[in-house]
Amino acid sequence: MDSNGVTLDDCGIAELAAAVATLTGSVQGGKMVEFSDEDVVSLMRQLETCKRQLAALDTPLIIEAGERSLHSRSGAGKMVPFLRHTLGLSRYDASVRVKVTHHCGEFVQQTGHVAPPVLPMAAEAFAAGEISRDHVRHIMDVMNHLPLDVPAEARAEAEQILVDYSRNGWPDDLLKIGRDILARLDPDGKVVSDADRRRRRGITLCRPGVDGMTRIEGWITPELRALLDAAFAKLARPGMCNLEDAESPTARDGFIENAVLDAAAGRDRRDAGQRTHDALFALLQPGVDVSDLGSHRGMPVQVVFTMSLSDFENGTGVATTASGTQVSVAEAMKMAADSHPVIAVLDGDGMPLYLQRSRRTASEAQRLALLARDKGCTRPGCEQPASMCAAHHITDWAKGGPTDIDNLAFACDHCHALINDGPDGWKTVVMGKDSPYAGRTGWIAPKSVDPTGTPRVNDRHHVGQVIAAAVDSSCRQWRSRVSSKPSRSCLTGVRKATRGVVTSPALPDWG
Repeated sequence: MDSNGVTLDDCGIAELAAAVATLTGSVQGGKMVEFSDEDVVSLMRQLETCKRQLAALDTPLIIEAGERSLHSRSGAGKMVPFLRHTLGLSRYDASVRVKVTHHCGEFVQQTGHVAPPVLPMAAEAFAAGEISRDHVRHIMDVMNHLPLDVPAEARAEAEQILVDYSRNGWPDDLLKIGRDILARLDPDGKVVSDADRRRRRGITLCRPGVDGMTRIEGWITPELRALLDAAFAKLARPGMCNLEDAESPTARDGFIENAVLDAAAGRDRRDAGQRTHDALFALLQPGVDVSDLGSHRGMPVQVVFTMSLSDFENGTGVATTASGTQVSVAEAMKMAADSHPVIAVLDGDGMPLYLQRSRRTASEAQRLALLARDKGCTRPGCEQPASMCAAHHITDWAKGGPTDIDNLAFACDHCHALINDGPDGWKTVVMGKDSPYAGRTGWIAPKSVDPTGTPRVNDRHHVGQVIAAAVDSSCRQWRSRVSSKPSRSCLTGVRKATRGVVTSPALPDWG
């Protein structure tokens, strides 16, 4: 029954489909000028829920088409080409719809019993319009990579974590959460190991085209990605290493004045891909030493890893770089022995040490502390990593705000420009001690965006931190069965001496 009390007994499915088409036409023909800003946003959200619910109807329709063998009778043979030819879909779109159906659909077995969905929680949320098809697609990807002998409780908890995040989060973040889940359910690399990744590594220079240009294809390891990200953060920023600008700063230049770089950036008309190309070209020039690249946004141009103390002790989990790349803790420690990156180990509270400066600009040590705490831009929803951020004064320097670590926060250039005292300006505050996010930076949106003025934090860079406590209870027995090492849970582990660290604090309450 719908909100108007109409049921399938009152009118046929065809009539309902016609009613949806009529309503769609009415909405498209309506005029929006009389709506307030809040009404427009509300309408967008309502329609998005409706579109998601309609998208979920693909599942029972595809199941029905399969039970009637429509794909075979049409000559298409399989369901994907049948959907492509019938609905005019791309191969990718049709394939995704079929995969979603297999994971979210209820199929009648030969015994006559109806089998529940493979992902029941995702299926329920999808049908209710709470999550999108993209959410479901990424949830499927994560769940399909979990070890087969993970107990049902752990698998269900992992699905619940992904679905709960999806209700208010972004599809793109689910793979990051999935990597964190897998790192804890499979810390010994029995499913996806560093050796597996190294076997897949490879870069192919294809044949040059008629114009002499060559296409590059391949896969690079997380370690190489981390090294390249560190160099590209500086060399591929607007204004740097521009082959079309003779006055552009290069990799050989030492200290670069802000005025010089800003002027070069103003002349830069390259896109991101072209800047990356020119940065790689500059990096491979004779005489360029990566160790002499200096700093970028106040941080050294080298790999900077952050990891929790519990993961550091146990050798499990992932370490995160300034650019947001995730590397297994074990591989990060190997890199530490060879290339000497900066490693920041967070304490039991997940907060760095207090640092204070009397100058306006943050020191290198303070920026490294911000990297450990914030990991990236702190405005809710922003996914820019630390390598693309500047140190922002929460209480402005001009208003007496000190350059102390508890008055600093990472903000990317775009978000930083949103902060002002005008009616459309954003404001920043330090979350109080009674907040579950104590010490972190809260952003207050203008009233046109959030009339309540509630300060909110950005969890996009911290999505993996809630995984530990949620998965631990279910995988404790599983880990003791599959590991030849002393019995331990996925996360907290036994105490052991590692590089002078002899005790493990309680797991942080991440909120």
